[in-house]
Amino acid sequence: MWIKKCFLCVMCLFALGYGQENLYMLPYENTEALKSLLTHIKNAKININISIYSFTNREIAKALRDTAQKGVKITIIYDKSANLKNDTSTIGYLAKYKNIEVCTLEGKSAPNYAGIMHQKMAIIDDKILIVGSANWSKSAFAYNYETLLITQNPSHTHKANQYFARMAKECQAF
Repeated sequence: MWIKKCFLCVMCLFALGYGQENLYMLPYENTEALKSLLTHIKNAKININISIYSFTNREIAKALRDTAQKGVKITIIYDKSANLKNDTSTIGYLAKYKNIEVCTLEGKSAPNYAGIMHQKMAIIDDKILIVGSANWSKSAFAYNYETLLITQNPSHTHKANQYFARMAKECQAF
């Protein structure tokens, strides 16, 4: 009887989204990680909120462009220092498309130190959270030792959404 109850408890957790997550270890799982990221972007229905330090991967940028053309609202917060003077950044490419809003953010400053916006995070349809150490570049996925976590944990996604909203208020339009 207790086995049946435990099984039901586990099934309830999966139904609530707690069991739906994948952790990718790059570069070993780079193909799977990139495919999963692209699939989630392409399957978005409502919105995608992204905060990214360095974003140079054209394949990801094209997936965002295509998703925006289907009516999905996309907001991207770029780090100011890593993207405004970088010829390979996707900021200018994505800023020109309908349904894509881009802005830049600097980190907090301290005496003798200028902080950076160093996150690598995406929130899709307020339900899926993608975080990790990997910038969205070809080298981060293919050559660097990085992590990428994709989760549907509602409490993590809710917290990330709140944090993103705070950052967006401080963001400067591109």
